[in-house]
This record gives sequence, C-alpha cells and structure tokens, in this order.
Amino acid sequence: MELLTTESQSPGAQLASGSGDPSARIVPPPRMRTASGSGRAHAKGILLGEHTVLYGSPALAIPLPRLTMTAHATQFTEPGPDSFLMRGPTGTTPYPCPGLLQIAEVLTGGNGGLRVEVVLESEIPAGRGLGSSAACARAVVLALANLLGHELHPQEVYELVQVAENAAHGRASGVDAITTGAVAPLLFENGVAQHVQVGFDGLFVIADSGVAGRTIDAVCMVHKAFEQRPRASGKFANTVSELVRSAARDFTGGNPSGLGRSMTECHAILRDLGLSTTLIDTMAAAAVSAGALGAKTGGGGLGGCLIALAQEGKDARRVSRALRAAGAVRTWTVPVGRYTRDGR
Repeated sequence: MELLTTESQSPGAQLASGSGDPSARIVPPPRMRTASGSGRAHAKGILLGEHTVLYGSPALAIPLPRLTMTAHATQFTEPGPDSFLMRGPTGTTPYPCPGLLQIAEVLTGGNGGLRVEVVLESEIPAGRGLGSSAACARAVVLALANLLGHELHPQEVYELVQVAENAAHGRASGVDAITTGAVAPLLFENGVAQHVQVGFDGLFVIADSGVAGRTIDAVCMVHKAFEQRPRASGKFANTVSELVRSAARDFTGGNPSGLGRSMTECHAILRDLGLSTTLIDTMAAAAVSAGALGAKTGGGGLGGCLIALAQEGKDARRVSRALRAAGAVRTWTVPVGRYTRDGR
C-alpha cells in the first residue's frame, strides 16, 4: 500500500523519559497518522414503487440533501484491523457492519496490515426508510477513496455501495445506493436510473413516526403474498408501475396535484397489503386534511417515515404542524425547486 504521506517514528516502544533502566515503565509509541480522507452522502425517499422495484418494476425516488452522512477515514502506522465508529451526541461507539469491512478490503487490498479507522457522523435516523445504510456505505467508499488517492467512476461507487447493501438487506434493489448520491429525482427500473425533470415548485414534508420500520419483514410479507397469489401480485405490480410512470410524467409536466394523488393512491395499496401502521395511517390522513396534495408511507413500511407533498411554504408549515400533532416526532421539508437548480 502506497501511503500519501509519511511521518517518522522510532521502531518499537520507548523507555520512559529520563530513565536508563530497562525495567522502567514502557511507554508505547504514539499512534502515528499517515493519511486521512473524507466522504459525504445524504438520505433518500422513495415516492412510489419501493417493493415492486425488487421485481423489475419502476420506482420514483428523491434525494434528501438536508439529511447527511459524513465519514472521516484515517490511516495509522501501527498494524491492526480496520474499525468503524459512529459519533453521536453521547459519544463515539463501535459501528459493526460486515458490509463496510468488505468495502474496506476491496479498496485497501488488505492495506499491508496498517490500520484504518473510519468515524461516521449521521443526521439520518436509522430504520426510517431514508437510506441510512446506503448513505453510510457511500460516505465510507468516498472517504476511503479520498484517503487512498483513488479516483472512482460513479458506477464503481454504486457497485461498492451495493456490496454493503446486499450484506445488510440480503437483496437490495439499488435505488438507495444511487439516490444517496443523486442531485435530482430518479426514475429507476431494471438497475438503470435516469433523472426526472422537475416542472413545478412545491415542498416535500418528511415526517418521522418515531417507530423504526422493518424493511426485511415487509419485503418478506410481499414476497410471501406474491407466492400465494401470483395473479393478484401481477395486478399489484402493474398498478404500482402505472402510478410510478404517471407520477414521473406529473413531475416533468408540472402537475403536483396529479403527483400527490398517485402518492395517496399508492399508500392505500400498501396499507391494504398490511405494510402501513395505525400511526402512519393517522399521519397520512392528518397531512391530507391539513392541505397536503398527497401522502404515503416511505421506505419498506411497517413504521418509519411518511412523505407528504405541499404546494407552498405556508401549506408545508401547516402540514408539518398537523403531522406533529398526529404523532410525528420530527419533520423536515425539502423544496422541490432545489432539484431544478441542482439537477440536470
């Protein structure tokens, strides 16, 4: 492994200062840093198609740049295993994740035995369907690449993030892996993502129910339902696919009301499959009653977040208040207009 910089260090441990007695206390050598790097990613939200995308149907997703994940990677001269830590308000704790270790092994090639430490800082609540695991993996990939001087193609970044996502979820669609680095809404189908042009202003309101979703359980529920009722599953996939494509057209054509209706209709379908919760349903109803153009559960379901669409700032504020009154523990807003500035 070629290091970016080097620092001198005398070999072995040193004797305590001022003592020539070999039996004196041994002072271990200081940890010497040789290089550092950083990476950043953000949250995502899936507007429609989160389950059917696993079977090749389309999904519509949005980046949530306000919620970030940052990784700081440092290489030390002493040997040892790579480690991952999560820094939070109460301190720094180990963050064990086999997928991240796989990423490190690929990028460092074993690193000649030298230890790499990665410290993560997250503004993305875990288990809420906001892509925290994918954002974590993307930030780590970028930090390690920065540390080692690697210039990765976007496709290489995506594939490495997928390594960690598959380790975490068993079978990942790829939506999270790419949207956590996107700057505009994406239409994702059969592993291919394309930017969706935005033709209107508005605001998405993201509401945290305070209850962690159970993505793996939800995916298993859908898979089991598909096996038991193949004809119904085909109808489900076709209906959701049409809603996704209609929503993408409404995004581009400047029809926020149509997009909102598709979101609400998709929520009703997921609710009927048993993928929502009483709290999420209550929040969705409260958002629509407060003037939201549409609302649906986000992520895999069985908890997590709700995504609502508001026409203007005053509407978003009213919807946010209604969501908190209905049980949301916190809300965030994302101006749709920012995608017209940042996207393509």
